[in-house]
Amino acid sequence: MSKPKDHNPSRGDRIRLTARCKAADWAGEHGPADLCAVLARLDLPSHPDLLFGISTGDDAGVLRLSGDLAIVNSVDFFTPVVDDPFTYGQISAAGALSDVYATGGLPRTALSIVCWPQTGLPGALLAEIIRGAAEKAREAGVVIVGGHTVVGEEVKFGMAITGVIDPHRIVRNVGAQAGDALVLTKALGTGILMTAFKRDKLAEEPYQAAVRSMTQLNAAAASAMLKYDVHAATGIAGFGLAGHALKMAEGSAATIVFEESDLPLLPGVLDQCRAGMIPGGGERNREYYAPGVRISDEVSDEIVAVAFDPQTSGGLLIAIPDKQSLALLAELQNCGHRDAAIIGRVTPRREHPIELV
Repeated sequence: MSKPKDHNPSRGDRIRLTARCKAADWAGEHGPADLCAVLARLDLPSHPDLLFGISTGDDAGVLRLSGDLAIVNSVDFFTPVVDDPFTYGQISAAGALSDVYATGGLPRTALSIVCWPQTGLPGALLAEIIRGAAEKAREAGVVIVGGHTVVGEEVKFGMAITGVIDPHRIVRNVGAQAGDALVLTKALGTGILMTAFKRDKLAEEPYQAAVRSMTQLNAAAASAMLKYDVHAATGIAGFGLAGHALKMAEGSAATIVFEESDLPLLPGVLDQCRAGMIPGGGERNREYYAPGVRISDEVSDEIVAVAFDPQTSGGLLIAIPDKQSLALLAELQNCGHRDAAIIGRVTPRREHPIELV
């Protein structure tokens, strides 16, 4: 792992990058209702080789080039969630790559996307951000082929990713079947923990746990799931576990049931919930998605907050036949996803697409 000699990933206290930010992403600033309103105004042209795009909220778009080759495209960028520029670059790259992994695709190239203030921040910080992203790209076997930079008040960085996939082996975010188990590859709570971090309320141990999670690629998880009869998968990102799972449930004409006691949590998440460290994006997610979620009276307020918490570079949610779920779970844990867990099941459609019990 190549890092500058003076790199300190713990706190990045040289300049508070996060203090210059108003929001984490569209979900954090506007909420899913605003995005849906924008998309509803569009009438995008179709194409016979576009296998899927935005119609079901899939993680990426896939265009067929030939009978056995398609390209996968996705893009992600956001304002800093940590102050250390190198770590921020790593997180941004890992998050952008995750959408391609969720489809079972192999990312191959990346274009960097930069928004940088004209004054107030030295160019050396941007170099560190790009260095962190480049390291994560190398880890993924991805070539950075260029990028684009614009001037703006807020720092933003991310990547547009192009990957390849066999059109016959695409994993969609729809297609879950009754009887499937649901496997999640990473623990939850990054939005809550990073809110506490921005307010100087987060201890070192949970901060480091969140950073390890956000910088971890979903490459091994994607490779593992392709060995099994996976019916559906989606990346957990800005719309939280409940929001992304709801798209899977609605598109699959099924109900997804999550067990409160089975949800894997990052260290300190429940304490930070009790301290009121709930991001605005989580509140907007809950407002928009709550009508589709039945929450049992026994479920704690903290777990409800976690279910709607927007995740940065979150895990994959995988719907897999129950009889194969333990084997997949063991493989995930052996390949570095130690927090992976079976968190629920798929049932025939009930009144609500999502149940939290």
